[in-house]
Amino acid sequence: MPIESPSAAIDHALLVVVPVYDHEHAIVEVVAGIRAAGLPCLLVDDGSHDACAAVLRALSAGDGVGLLRLPRNEGKGGAMLAGFREASRLGYSHVLQIDADGQHDTKELERFVALSQAHPHAVICGIPAYDETVPKIRLYGRYATHVWVWINTLSLHLRDSMCGFRVYPLPPVIRLMAEETIGRRMDFDTEILVRLYWRDIAVLHLATPVTYPRDGVSHFDVWRDNMRISGMHARLFGGMLRRAPRLLRRRLRGTR
Repeated sequence: MPIESPSAAIDHALLVVVPVYDHEHAIVEVVAGIRAAGLPCLLVDDGSHDACAAVLRALSAGDGVGLLRLPRNEGKGGAMLAGFREASRLGYSHVLQIDADGQHDTKELERFVALSQAHPHAVICGIPAYDETVPKIRLYGRYATHVWVWINTLSLHLRDSMCGFRVYPLPPVIRLMAEETIGRRMDFDTEILVRLYWRDIAVLHLATPVTYPRDGVSHFDVWRDNMRISGMHARLFGGMLRRAPRLLRRRLRGTR
């Protein structure tokens, strides 16, 4: 069922965008949680196989659930970029991103929305509060990205750039997409956050529980995605060098 465009009178019109690739089991509960929170959502089918595609079609028959199917797999970033464009076309002002694999607690949605409504020009970025299910290699591996993000922003402000639970104000994101190339796979979350930070978009943090389901499906390719992430950090480092004087002036002014 198509998602209705928000009223022009609404200043904070939020659409939940969920990138989905072969998460046919977990996505049903995720959508149920989104709808229980009273939020409209757009499922971006990132070229899923038949079983998942059928589940997504069935879910999109319900009220407040839209479906955008990409003809081939473009990666998490590619799916989110397509979701941003569709949300903008429909007239939404904000996009809430949440993963399709059930890692994030949909009961937290109200907290993210409330903080975004109080700070509509800021990115609201989740900070994972892990339980015992987190794979230690994934937990420790995140610290390499944390350090590179601190280097590439000349700041410790961005506490976690990899969490896929966040709210974006849409206008600066659309401008960024028009002017810069953003990673389309597992490099997406970090790169878009750093580039928005460079553009003086405020980033607020919100601690949120993250659980790794035992039967969860991970599409992280250890070799390819780590190579992409390394290349992304190298690109950002070059960008930081060009912006270093302005970033340092920001630090001296005491603004992040």
